[in-house]
Amino acid sequence: MKKLAIIYHSAHGHTRHIASCVRQGAASVADTEAQLLNAEELAGAPDTLLRYDAYILGSPTYLGGVSGPFKSFMDATGRLWRTQQLKGKLAAGFTVSSLPAGDKQSTLMSMFVFCMQHGMLWVGNPILPEQHAGVPYDDAANRLGSWSGLMAQSDHSAPADGFAAGDVKTARMFGRNFAETLHRIR
Repeated sequence: MKKLAIIYHSAHGHTRHIASCVRQGAASVADTEAQLLNAEELAGAPDTLLRYDAYILGSPTYLGGVSGPFKSFMDATGRLWRTQQLKGKLAAGFTVSSLPAGDKQSTLMSMFVFCMQHGMLWVGNPILPEQHAGVPYDDAANRLGSWSGLMAQSDHSAPADGFAAGDVKTARMFGRNFAETLHRIR
């Protein structure tokens, strides 16, 4: 059994919704236990990370980067960094913002650098954009065209589950791909 932590911060529920979809995709892979962990709670107990084989990080994009609570979680792992206890673990990231671009790439890059500093192995997003195959834009997987991680968009005033069908589908595919990669590598 491979244990996967999906660590997220979500102020309005949007990022939590995508985290749940990622978890569904990961849990669909046999012998995979995928658990949602709130970054704010984990900041007080970063040693909890040691129970897991891999991590998927999720934060909204705020002003071109991770949210403050997510950054606090990242900073709380300093002791683990000094002892390199996360070295060799698999990692990936996702982000949500209310605009199609919204500087989400900067958020994914900050997660990537965080994982590289810990010596983790990054898994990108290999899902081909389906609109090139004629799937309507809102229904297309990877409609936002991100390769470094998962990107999703939800209007600021939308309900927590207010996403295009393609973003929900992509989140599940992303989680499944990550879990399959974890089983191949570990």
